[in-house]
Amino acid sequence: MRLSSAFGILGLACEGIQLGSGKYLVPGGRWRDTEGNVITAHAGGITREEKTGRFFWFGEKKVEGHVEGAGVNVYSSDDLVTWEYNGLALAPIEGHPYLSPDHIIQRPKVVYSIESGLYNMWWHADNASFGLLLQGVATSPNITGPYTFIDAFSPLGNWSQDYGMFTDRKNGETYSLYSNGDSVLGRDDIIARMNNERNNLTEVVYTFTNFDLEAPTIVQTEKSYYALMSHKTGYRLNDVVAFRAENLSGPWSQPFPVAPLGTRTYSSQSGFTLTVVGDKQTTHLYIGDQWDANSLWESRYIWLPMDIDDEKGELKLVWNDVYELDIHTGEWRVPEGTVYYGKNAKVNGNAFKQEANFASLNTIVTGIYGNESTVTFEGVEGTGKPQWVSFYYQNIDDMGFGDQPGGSPDRIGGKFALRRISSVVVNGKIENLDTLYQWDTNKGVIHSAPLLLTLDEGSNNTITIGGLNNGIDFKGADIDRIVVYPPEQ
Repeated sequence: MRLSSAFGILGLACEGIQLGSGKYLVPGGRWRDTEGNVITAHAGGITREEKTGRFFWFGEKKVEGHVEGAGVNVYSSDDLVTWEYNGLALAPIEGHPYLSPDHIIQRPKVVYSIESGLYNMWWHADNASFGLLLQGVATSPNITGPYTFIDAFSPLGNWSQDYGMFTDRKNGETYSLYSNGDSVLGRDDIIARMNNERNNLTEVVYTFTNFDLEAPTIVQTEKSYYALMSHKTGYRLNDVVAFRAENLSGPWSQPFPVAPLGTRTYSSQSGFTLTVVGDKQTTHLYIGDQWDANSLWESRYIWLPMDIDDEKGELKLVWNDVYELDIHTGEWRVPEGTVYYGKNAKVNGNAFKQEANFASLNTIVTGIYGNESTVTFEGVEGTGKPQWVSFYYQNIDDMGFGDQPGGSPDRIGGKFALRRISSVVVNGKIENLDTLYQWDTNKGVIHSAPLLLTLDEGSNNTITIGGLNNGIDFKGADIDRIVVYPPEQ
């Protein structure tokens, strides 16, 4: 891959490499395994092995040039931060009626059956035209696999598209969660109980009728169940909603948003939730995907703590640029970062500071384009070690481009721009160039995107933001501020 920009023709600059040995969870960052490779485990689920306490993350393998059917990867971790690659848990098979590279293998989830002593992988099994709408099942005596295909079927006579899984902590029962398609006849979402072997379904427990949602997952508290689902917009991100009930069989509440409207759930889609029960507190994690429809293999992950108030029936995602999670105590904390404001930065070329009552210090920097119209933050303190830097921005591509490629669904006839790409240069050295993806935020909505940068020790660092070719032009998003976090220990 090559980037054409006002800097000339450049090979893709790599973000600072994190070898999975740090302690921060960084939503939207480029996560790497212990070998330094980008983690590819999309729309997946996490299973904790009871005897070892180790976490196993199963997800769709995405590779450049191959959108679907590449199989299911599995990674393992003791702390939810340091991930070791354990290979393909479910591999595609040429000519197989359901596992061929031309078929859909989406949203894998794994559960263990005490009855059979086997691990069971479930997923949305389909053909390339989404004409089958089945659930697939494979088994293995080992959690990492390889998994052996058992069957693909219509669950209890229903269609099945986006797939989720939930195990009730109160009684140990496991449930399949699934939407039943995109047609006018397929706008329901279903909770169905599994058998003891965890390889088939026994009954439908509840149907969310005609809500037309997908990507279901359930989180459980002492009092309530919350079912999270996204709207059906394909890989375009939207506002995830939640329902609440005191029993899986209902009655369930009306849906409500789990993140501020306009943020499109912090540029993510729901898919799974993970509960970490510590000896001091219980933390519920939202496990979401930040899809990049232009290059699915580069999609990122958004994992966030949830703030749940059972008395009010509320569930809200808690945005953090970076945070630490102690799986033993269940506690999480946010390190203190140093803030540098756009109002105090230096603008170059046609970039300028503009009044914005929703921005920090009432000011945002706009007009960023190529390497001629840029904004530079001066006097940035560094440590000489890799540090996460969050770039707070506004991307108003939701204004649309009419019938031009990349316009927005918020305009008649528009298409989705999805993201801007900015260049980030440390200390004016072109060899230090990094690429910053800035997702559509809606007008007046500020969001952040992280990069792992290495700054010189001391306070003489500069960080310059310009624009790169994103398929439409060389415009970067508007900049509000940056936050520099201390190095990981």
